[in-house]
Amino acid sequence: MSQLFSPYTIKDLTLKNRIVMAPMCQYSVTKEDGIPNDWHFVHYVSRAVGGTGLIIMEMTSVTPEGRITDNDLGLWSDEHIPHYERLVQAIKKHDAKVGIQIAHAGRKAEDAKQPVGPSDIPVEVLPEETMNDGLKAPRALTTEEVKETVQQFKEAAVRAVKAGFDTIELHGAHGYLIHQFMSPSINNRTDEYGKDLALFGEEIVKAVKSVIPADMPLLMRMSAVEYIDGGYDLEHSIAIAKRFKEAGVDVFHVSSGGEGPPGKRKPLNTPGYQVPFAREFKKQLDVPVIAVGNLSNPELAEATITNGDAELVSIARGMLNDPYWGLHAEKKLTRKVSPPFQYERGIR
Repeated sequence: MSQLFSPYTIKDLTLKNRIVMAPMCQYSVTKEDGIPNDWHFVHYVSRAVGGTGLIIMEMTSVTPEGRITDNDLGLWSDEHIPHYERLVQAIKKHDAKVGIQIAHAGRKAEDAKQPVGPSDIPVEVLPEETMNDGLKAPRALTTEEVKETVQQFKEAAVRAVKAGFDTIELHGAHGYLIHQFMSPSINNRTDEYGKDLALFGEEIVKAVKSVIPADMPLLMRMSAVEYIDGGYDLEHSIAIAKRFKEAGVDVFHVSSGGEGPPGKRKPLNTPGYQVPFAREFKKQLDVPVIAVGNLSNPELAEATITNGDAELVSIARGMLNDPYWGLHAEKKLTRKVSPPFQYERGIR
């Protein structure tokens, strides 16, 4: 029996299989209003039709200026709620669960007139890593603004619940704002949020937990290691993750890097290269984890679950390439599959 296609339950969330669609920005908002449109509807619903157990919608900002680009999604207004509600309802019709990743890009906000961050340290990026010519130097948030940002995460979580999402993921990875605060190389503040690198993320976790149902699991994506010279290591991220667990995180989605161009330490980018990070998070924290990183080979995804390295596997580029990755993986691993009747002639 395939473990990849066994159900999994965390709190009140039961998934039909262990397959997660990783959040991937689509840069497809046609106006600067942050509202999902027909592209997002087709994109996400097709992956639900394709057999995905849990879809995590792309990085969605808690403020207009907190988006990576002006073409990204947002959840800073109650006007957004019905648009997400329509999308959520359509996804659920196909026996998939759906979450949303809420975030703030911080110093990586490319279209912001004035990016903000924990400090004024600019981000170094390679030309191919930005949608624009470069990134502006950030302005350090005041202590009061930091507290306001925590409140913005809280308000976005309220809207996500009203829209009907099954779970929420906080983006604490890839060099965005929560990650920036926990990084000694980026956060040089002298206030409480600089002296305690876990505090900002911890306060966001507690704020979000205070407004979501008690039986709704809270996910957090984290970069297990940084690749810039002098970047933090696994020991540092796990120490901070322990604080986040105590504050209320139920599942960690374990990635790496994203804070700047790699130095001497570089990501391997080989199949399953981040699985050891997920395995260590699971061992040290005793919580469910989602593994991600070149896991689009069904046998490798199966092995990750079977070997006990993670409870769930997250498929990113593989699912951009194939909306029906879940159905095709099920057919390959189990020799049987139950696609929608409209597709039976092609997938059986």
